[in-house]
Amino acid sequence: MSPMKAAMKAMKAMKAGKRAMTKGGLAEALASETGLKKSECSKVVDAITLVGAKEVKSTGKFVLPGLCMIKTRQKAATKAGKRNMFGKEVVVKAKPASTVVKATCVSALKKSI
Repeated sequence: MSPMKAAMKAMKAMKAGKRAMTKGGLAEALASETGLKKSECSKVVDAITLVGAKEVKSTGKFVLPGLCMIKTRQKAATKAGKRNMFGKEVVVKAKPASTVVKATCVSALKKSI
C-alpha cells in the first residue's frame, strides 16, 4: 500500500471514529471528575478561555499546565516584487507584518501518549 493510500485510510478511520469533545462534553466530564455541577464547570471553562485570551494578548504566552502552551509570534512583512514560482514569474503584493498565534502540547502530554 502506498503512503498516500495509508494516510487517506487513517484519515477516514479518524473521521468515522470519535469526534472532538465539545464545550458541553468538557463541562460534563469535569463535573463527573470533580463533583461540581455542570453549570459551574461550564463557567470555569469560560473563565479559563477569558483569562487565556487576555494573557496571550498582553504577554504573548499562556500555559495550561500538563496540556498545552499558546504563544504569539511576529511574522515579518514581505516586499512586493516578482518571484519565480514553478517556472513562471508571478507578481506578489506586499504584505504587512502580522502576529500569529501558535499552540503546542507540553512534553508531559507527549510522553503520556
